[in-house]
Amino acid sequence: MSKKRRVIITGGAGFIGSHLCDFFMARKWEVVCMDNLLTGSPDNVAHLLGAPGFTFMDMDVSGFLHLAGPVDAILHFASPASPIDYLEHPIQTLKVGSLGTHKALGLAREKKATFLLASTSEVYGDPQVHPQQENYWGNVNPIGPRGVYDEAKRFAEALTMAYHRSHGLDTKIVRIFNTYGPRMRISDGRAIPSFLSQAIQGKPLTVYGDGTQTRSFCFVSDLAEGIYRLLNSRYHLPVNLGNPQEMTILQMAREVLRVTRSGSRIVFRPLPVDDPKVRQPCITLARRLLHWSPKVGLNRGLRETARDFKKRLAATRR
Repeated sequence: MSKKRRVIITGGAGFIGSHLCDFFMARKWEVVCMDNLLTGSPDNVAHLLGAPGFTFMDMDVSGFLHLAGPVDAILHFASPASPIDYLEHPIQTLKVGSLGTHKALGLAREKKATFLLASTSEVYGDPQVHPQQENYWGNVNPIGPRGVYDEAKRFAEALTMAYHRSHGLDTKIVRIFNTYGPRMRISDGRAIPSFLSQAIQGKPLTVYGDGTQTRSFCFVSDLAEGIYRLLNSRYHLPVNLGNPQEMTILQMAREVLRVTRSGSRIVFRPLPVDDPKVRQPCITLARRLLHWSPKVGLNRGLRETARDFKKRLAATRR
């Protein structure tokens, strides 16, 4: 019998992190989920508690990070990830991107583990190149309200590459584009959870700006598969993972109304500062390197997400 591989997932009780916990558990890895629950939720991993091979640790990786025993991989996903969160927790966002990344890299070096950084399409800022390729350096306002997240991730990428070059650490960097699916926080503030919660409750759907700004939405199971393939690759530079099917925010609002069969109307509010006008990943590298592309269509993904939202919203009304 070969020994089970062991992975640490920081931010493992968050939306994407919890789906990664499921993904690795299904593949018979031992999973250590670390989360200080600033924006994550114990409900996201409640179904795994007590399962053989799963461990939850309430830990702030910005302050201290230690684990006894061997570790094969560390996936660093700890960070507030939605504007509503990193605008409320700007210092914590900067700390987890800098100090937290440093601690996680140090542990990976100690354990001789592969390190995978969850970076973001936000490193491209409000892009002047479209679609965004990995060799684009971005258009970021470092002192704007969104800069705490953008620059934290840009610094984390630089630190990860420094550990790779200086210490020979096996590192990977995934630039994650807009991702959706079950377990997104109802109060997350991003487009799909906001639209779904509003539509299901019969409230007006809030579109910021005129709704012509674009995003590209990838279902979370597709993202998890891409991350796993990147982890097992030999590539060390950043790789975009996302759905290249671009659509406007107004189109997404109408899709949510269709899927939920809601009669809610759409209302418009001013566009937030530094909100990107376009966002679309070029995934040529992921296709060539990882033989990966999204499989879950928008209709199926939205229906699965809507079912989850309806269930949780109904529970809050009891």
